[in-house]
Amino acid sequence: MLQRDRQIRTQVNQLTDACLFAASFWLAYVVRCSGWLQSWLGLDVIPLESFDQVVWLYFALVPAAPLVLESQGFYNRPVVSSRTAMLWPLLRGCLIVTIGLVLLLFTFKSANTTPRGVTIVFAFISFGLVWAKEELLRAALRSQMSHAQYKRRIIIAGTAPEIVRLRKLLEDRGGGDITVIAEFNLLAGQTADLIEALHEHSVSGVLISAKNANFERVESVIQLCEIEGVEAWLAADFFATQIARASLDEMFGHPLIVFRSTPETSWQMLAKMLIDFFGAIFMLLVAALPMLLVALLIKLTSPGPIFFRQQRSGLNGSPFNIFKFRTMMTNAEQFQHELAAMNEMSGPVFKVTNDPRITPIGKFLRKYSLDELPQLFNVLRGEMSLVGPRPLPVDEVKRFNDLAHRRRLSVKPGLTCLWQVSGRNKISDFKEWVRLDLEYIDNWSIWLDIIILFRTIPAVFSGTGAK
Repeated sequence: MLQRDRQIRTQVNQLTDACLFAASFWLAYVVRCSGWLQSWLGLDVIPLESFDQVVWLYFALVPAAPLVLESQGFYNRPVVSSRTAMLWPLLRGCLIVTIGLVLLLFTFKSANTTPRGVTIVFAFISFGLVWAKEELLRAALRSQMSHAQYKRRIIIAGTAPEIVRLRKLLEDRGGGDITVIAEFNLLAGQTADLIEALHEHSVSGVLISAKNANFERVESVIQLCEIEGVEAWLAADFFATQIARASLDEMFGHPLIVFRSTPETSWQMLAKMLIDFFGAIFMLLVAALPMLLVALLIKLTSPGPIFFRQQRSGLNGSPFNIFKFRTMMTNAEQFQHELAAMNEMSGPVFKVTNDPRITPIGKFLRKYSLDELPQLFNVLRGEMSLVGPRPLPVDEVKRFNDLAHRRRLSVKPGLTCLWQVSGRNKISDFKEWVRLDLEYIDNWSIWLDIIILFRTIPAVFSGTGAK
């Protein structure tokens, strides 16, 4: 299915799902306030009219529900996919929406006016309604695809190997809504043969692969389709890439093919920015008193400033000043070259377990990662994210001996990352550190960020902090 067709179908699904989640909340209220259920389970009698007190939740629930489902990959599926590919992201999405609903109720002190059990019933009803919609849609699509008139009839144009490759791709991932009715060899075929095929088979499009083909021949096929009023689909895979994904865009009316090996701008990225901003504010409010105590301890136990500032490499290598609680003597950086022989980390990074420059209180702060708390201000300033590769000092980045290592700079650095929660005290090879960072970049999703954040909590409390 073409991207524009997928976008329209996705938008229709999102609008439908938003309505289903809205109906689910109201139905959950009706079920909880029903007289037979209250008498059967001995629940408090609550009138249905109390729903008016929480109707404001629709302003958050209706737009948020489809966005959450999209962040879980619910809409990024083939037209007809397996039930597992549909149920698992739907289950995660309903769970996240329900948790968000509970947090909203408690944040705005509406939990006391909302009947207990409404959110639980809401989770089951919303899951059931969206699942039922998907099953109906699945049945309708299968029925539709069994009729030839609903399928796109196309001609594949390219070299012989490319025709075989594209045909196999359509058979494996086409979803059954595209039928290949003819083939045209760009190098050996005649234009008259293509014209005859267009007229005979009533095609709706010509799929062209220009790989290893003459661009003049490709241009003639496109011009012919233009005259005939038939869509021409050019497979823009002229160059072989290993990890970069190609996408189409335009600049001042000129079409562009963008090769990207990092997460692209999306609703998930917007959600990540919102989580960073509000998450940093929430954590600063929670940690305000502990941070004041830490600042006081640093001031009383060692001479020098409370905070340590250092230039680190941020997004795309742009330098920024990172904030940390000071854990070393004030002139620590002047003595680093004297400790070079004690470095336990391979590559350009400097790590020492029993660093003599660390103050007594600094050992405690590092063990429980309390020295990292001021970086929440870097998150608020947009220089860092809650989750992302840890920022390295600018001079260490300059010593990278492998260009591939710089790809870890293609996203914002973070407070925590995969390396942080994967036994970082046991990792002494910088290449393994980079591998974990690149694994995070290549597989990034909001769900992965949430998993890393939750895994960070026991890692901090168990004291497996920085060296």
